[in-house]
Amino acid sequence: MEIKEIIQLIEAVSENSLTSFELEQGNTKISIKKKGPKVMRVAGTAGAAAGTAEEIVTVLDAPAAPAAEPKKADIHSDKVVTSPLVGTFYSASSPDAEPFVKEGDTVKKGQVLGIIEAMKLMNEIESEYDGVVEAVLVSNEEVVEYGQPLFRIR
Repeated sequence: MEIKEIIQLIEAVSENSLTSFELEQGNTKISIKKKGPKVMRVAGTAGAAAGTAEEIVTVLDAPAAPAAEPKKADIHSDKVVTSPLVGTFYSASSPDAEPFVKEGDTVKKGQVLGIIEAMKLMNEIESEYDGVVEAVLVSNEEVVEYGQPLFRIR
């Protein structure tokens, strides 16, 4: 099951005021439970292709009502790199490493700008444009939403 499908399931549970949902597909089991207005838990077992490791993801402060659109900041540029998924943003490959890019750095299309961790997987965020990093719009270790602006390139 793809991360996009899991996100859709979480949104469906939230939008329909469900308190729990379970799905079993082969070796994968997903259980979504909402306790109170602000907590969702998703637990699943990785399929045979990924081994037998068990993954548990906890999403805190998930709104009980349908999620509002991410804030559309006045970004003053048509070259904006947005988040392709929900997760935790990291500006460097390790805590003691230098950030991949800083404001004022020149970047090429395909260059790694940061990493988003989702379900224990590290996803490299690559520049979609050639240019100069005008602004880094998120902080290290900040939780980001799908479609949220991360970088402004000029």
